[in-house]
Amino acid sequence: MPSISRLLATAAAATAMVLGAGAHAQTAAATDFPNKPVTLVTPFAAGSGPDAVLRLVSDKLSRLWNQRVVVDNKPGGGGFIAIEQARRAAPDGYTLLQLDSEHIAALPHLYKSRNFVTLQHFDPVASLFRTPFFVAVGSDSKYKTMTDLIADAKAHPGQVSYGSWGVGSPGHLGGQQLDALAGTRMQHVPYREVSQLFANVGSGDVPWSFASIPSSQGIYKAGKLRYIAIAAPKRIPQMPDVPTMAEAGGPASLEVNSFVSLLAPKGVSPAIKAKINADVAKVIADPEIRARFDTFAFEPLAWSPEEIERNAEAKSKVYGELVRIGNISLE
Repeated sequence: MPSISRLLATAAAATAMVLGAGAHAQTAAATDFPNKPVTLVTPFAAGSGPDAVLRLVSDKLSRLWNQRVVVDNKPGGGGFIAIEQARRAAPDGYTLLQLDSEHIAALPHLYKSRNFVTLQHFDPVASLFRTPFFVAVGSDSKYKTMTDLIADAKAHPGQVSYGSWGVGSPGHLGGQQLDALAGTRMQHVPYREVSQLFANVGSGDVPWSFASIPSSQGIYKAGKLRYIAIAAPKRIPQMPDVPTMAEAGGPASLEVNSFVSLLAPKGVSPAIKAKINADVAKVIADPEIRARFDTFAFEPLAWSPEEIERNAEAKSKVYGELVRIGNISLE
């Protein structure tokens, strides 16, 4: 009769063989990936900054992988239309979802009754870029600095308004954060159309808003907008004359930015995840994409999935507190 120790040793060897076979199968699948078209689902509208970047990335990936990489725009529903479509796909790497940090970190706080936590349904796979936001005012605005804006807001509580491209957007939550740090109380005005938002800022109908370069450059180039600060610790090469938040007299700790990543339905194999991460990083390093990023002031990112998750968790803590303080809800 075999001894207990021999039985345990045999069982351990069998387990190791199974695990080894599983790891080998995953590696083989990753080596073969992709062997059919890949779909990139995005909640961003065609022609937007994130969409433009995704199309560049998809083109480069299709050449690298020798497979079609299709961009599928599913805007609307606060991102949930795209999210639900991608969530139903198999966790095999052939359907990826482009989301910004607000879809990942803010949605769970904004839609509490849905009990939807993005990273419980998706695995971060690869990072794309981070975009900073400026404080934009009309070219004829009386606000020349953040000192001017904050002083006016303190003198007229609840009377100074700011616009954004939607409740829970970086422009909205950034305004909430400015209120919290500066001790002001301003009125948020959400817009459905980004173009209308910046047209109204340019005309003075709305005193100010946060703005990225791609979303506001049309009105800016027409001479109807000014940037009085960048909500970041350093100036950027694309706008070297725009002061930082601290230099303009605003709260030095106020940083307003958004990062954009690719995610996969939860359960994608580590080997395929690692391959996609490495290949996207290779594509992001392409000089053509870097040049396009520069025009948008997009900062290229090459984060690991773990780094994406850590940065999302940090934003989630900030957003959760801002949503609580502002009693913000999208139910």
